[in-house]
Amino acid sequence: MTAATLDPSLSIEMHRDPNEHGSVIEEIEGLIKVHKDGHVERLQIVPFVTTALPPELGVNSGDTEIDKFTNIWARFYVPVCHKKLPLIVYFHGGGFCVGSAAWSCYHEFLSKLATRAECIIMSVNYRLAPENPLPAAYEDGFKAFMWLKQAALSGTSYWWSKKCNFSRIFLAGDSAGANIAHNVATRLGSNNVCDPTTVLKPLTLKGTILIQPFFGGEARTNSEKHLTQPPRSALNLAASDTYWRLALPCGSNRDHPWCNPTAKGSIKLEDLRLLPSMVCISEMDILKDRNLEFCGALARAGKRVEHVMYKGVGHAFQILSKSQLSQTRTSEMIAHIKAFISR
Repeated sequence: MTAATLDPSLSIEMHRDPNEHGSVIEEIEGLIKVHKDGHVERLQIVPFVTTALPPELGVNSGDTEIDKFTNIWARFYVPVCHKKLPLIVYFHGGGFCVGSAAWSCYHEFLSKLATRAECIIMSVNYRLAPENPLPAAYEDGFKAFMWLKQAALSGTSYWWSKKCNFSRIFLAGDSAGANIAHNVATRLGSNNVCDPTTVLKPLTLKGTILIQPFFGGEARTNSEKHLTQPPRSALNLAASDTYWRLALPCGSNRDHPWCNPTAKGSIKLEDLRLLPSMVCISEMDILKDRNLEFCGALARAGKRVEHVMYKGVGHAFQILSKSQLSQTRTSEMIAHIKAFISR
């Protein structure tokens, strides 16, 4: 197992002149500050952790480098078992601007998901905006998928590969990570790509799992306008707007296809070879209506889609909330994912 080298820009800089980089022009309190000269500070609100896990969990974990030049790497979670398992390629959330596969909350959630849903998880650490605006994260996601193809072709040269059923691969993620999973799947299903079966061989992509997908649009939905969020909510409207300003290409608005896949000018969903999708929606999430509209658009386009609504919980409850209700809903989500990947 190889250890990941974390991007030093993810750490707090100590003992520097607060005026060194000019005034702060964009900020999400407690998470990120962007200065006038382009310097970015990310505050370590969530601790970074190693691959260590308690033995009683029955999951092995290790980090693997994917691309040294761009510092793309992945953390694998492999349950201890004697059979081959499906694999989920997972992208973390954070508005494209913060987050890491080494964040403790993802380490805890994905290790739990691996053991309970009986699957291998490849959690991808991709480049962040605003230093690397979209489509950098999509390119990293696609590169990770192509790296996985080469791993499959090389046989059992990786410690986790002998346990992997490469004919059952799923793309998944939460929030911005779900957006990445959808856009990687869209690229694979585009008419500009030849038969995906040929492109991906020996991999077989079976579906996508989108948890609270981070989409947007110029026109506000009812849940964006009226759903009251608690003070420490993982996503409010102001934070959402800031993330999109930092992540989208310069000059784009929130009807850009990467933000709003149903906007005029986006690739028609009917023209894509999209595989079955499961969309996990939170009742108290400002993205609730946006997610429901996306599911409706997929259904109208003749795509196989199912959605699950998690009552009484908000955005990213499965990784950020320790309440009893969130724990219960997280167990329900894991059971739904297990059912989806087992079909």
